[in-house]
Amino acid sequence: MGVDPFTLEIIKNGLIVANEEMFHAFGRTAKSPVIYEVLDYAVALSDAKGELVALAPGVPGFSGVLDFIAKEVLEKFGSNIKDGDIFISNVPYHSGTHLNDVTLSMPIFYKDTLMGFAINKGHWSEVGGMHFGSWTSDSTEIFQEGTQFPCIKLFIEGKPNKDVIDIIKYNSRLPDFTIGDMEAQAASLKVAARRVISLIEKYGLDAVQEAMEKILSDGEKYAKIKLKELPKGEFEAEDYIDDDGITDNPLYVRVKVKITDNEMIVDFTGSAEQAKGSINSPYPATVSGVRETYMAVTDPHAMPNGGYFRPLKVIAPEGTVFNPRRPAPTSTFWEAMSYTTDLVWKALAPHVPEKLSAGHFLSILATILGGVDDKTGEPFAIVEPQPGGWGASYNSDGESALVACGDGETYIASAEVYERRMPILVERYTLNTEDGVGHGKFRGGFGIIRNYMVLCNEASFTVSIGRSKFPPWGVEGGCQGPPNYCIVYKHNEEPKKVRKVAALKLVKGEMVSLRSAGGGGWGSPLERDPKLVQWDVKNEYITLDTARKVYGVVLDPKTLEINWNETKKMREELKKKGGAVCR
Repeated sequence: MGVDPFTLEIIKNGLIVANEEMFHAFGRTAKSPVIYEVLDYAVALSDAKGELVALAPGVPGFSGVLDFIAKEVLEKFGSNIKDGDIFISNVPYHSGTHLNDVTLSMPIFYKDTLMGFAINKGHWSEVGGMHFGSWTSDSTEIFQEGTQFPCIKLFIEGKPNKDVIDIIKYNSRLPDFTIGDMEAQAASLKVAARRVISLIEKYGLDAVQEAMEKILSDGEKYAKIKLKELPKGEFEAEDYIDDDGITDNPLYVRVKVKITDNEMIVDFTGSAEQAKGSINSPYPATVSGVRETYMAVTDPHAMPNGGYFRPLKVIAPEGTVFNPRRPAPTSTFWEAMSYTTDLVWKALAPHVPEKLSAGHFLSILATILGGVDDKTGEPFAIVEPQPGGWGASYNSDGESALVACGDGETYIASAEVYERRMPILVERYTLNTEDGVGHGKFRGGFGIIRNYMVLCNEASFTVSIGRSKFPPWGVEGGCQGPPNYCIVYKHNEEPKKVRKVAALKLVKGEMVSLRSAGGGGWGSPLERDPKLVQWDVKNEYITLDTARKVYGVVLDPKTLEINWNETKKMREELKKKGGAVCR
């Protein structure tokens, strides 16, 4: 190594800052709320071999596939990669998730030397397909889900490929939004490239290349140090995905996790074959989902890069729900991808309680609500995930109203922004204390209730909800959480409880109510500190009846003071009956 460690550290952090500037440049200049409000995207820098050397905060489910994209460009174009080229790709089986998640990648050259790639993967609100918003819960093949970009050149040596851009315009119901997001995305890549070039000009080409090599080698060494701290052996878990996307038939999924001092092998062999509907998780998304739990059990504060991920091996047989063959639909891929994170989490949680919690609400509760504004004649669209409740830990209650594991850094969209810019009323937004949580010595966090009322003549509503049949799981006697679901309120009809809806027509005054689940509990509810139960009652998280029947805690109805003698008797009585009643 010819460069001193201080300079190497400066360059490493310079690459991280370049990523962060790319991230913020996109968020500040994009056209769609799903980008500038929700931050539904992720960015990275790779070296010349496609290995990730730096990531910025972003959607974890996207971050874990970005190296697949860089390597796809290298494999397809090889020596035909030119300075100023920008590549566009979204085909799920090769490097992606679903067609809405479009990746732009740009090679970074210093003179004639390829240094690496700037990569940005973001959710475009519209890429065509059978329904408004493109992703849908009723597709049976990928051709129904939108326009496919099989890693082609969007810019050629710095000049826009107008033919490709015309295809994008003519295949989007929201062309202004789509092109606006595309232009912002391309501009963000150039910001990152300029920062990398400035590092080279300041410290030299050899120094920056050496820094990239050291980032990868240090990442691998550190990952193996953290693996040595984990329990060794084989750990298994199984579960069911609610349905195959078309029928009500649930899909069996399982995992075997093997941990040694040098590697973690995650094997999904035995899981269901690829689904008829759009819930399939492409292999890159499956790897990305596993990387989330891998980071959580090794070191969630570590710098994720290609070297850090080298000890991780993911096995998912082709033709299964975790590695579908073309032309399997994938537009609601998160319904299966989230299970890749959760199954590994479930297998390991009892063995590393200081690192992993009980099961969380898991589903993205992905929502599209859009149409045409009667006043302006302009199209509008809400495209967003919903937050929910996370599971309890061995020493604390779960967090409330956080996005699911795969969404990570995404924000909760502003009700004020929606109401100001769209014919939508956010009629209600509150913690979901009605359905409750998974009770336990430590309880899960609460989900949310979010109601949208339509204020224009007609709108279209699509939603995909998982963990509705098989709720969040508890640990060591903790209760499972409630299910996720949605209620549709239409004129002259009884309210209807649904899990999935595709392009449902709503008219003015009709409403949907999204209800996410609370997380699972940890430990028996009869072991919960009565003062914590009292606190929950005082804050109207649970009722007096729940305190008594579930936790065995008796409170005075007027003062809400604990009756310690009656509480002792009640808990003994519940134990004799076999334990706490979860609901």
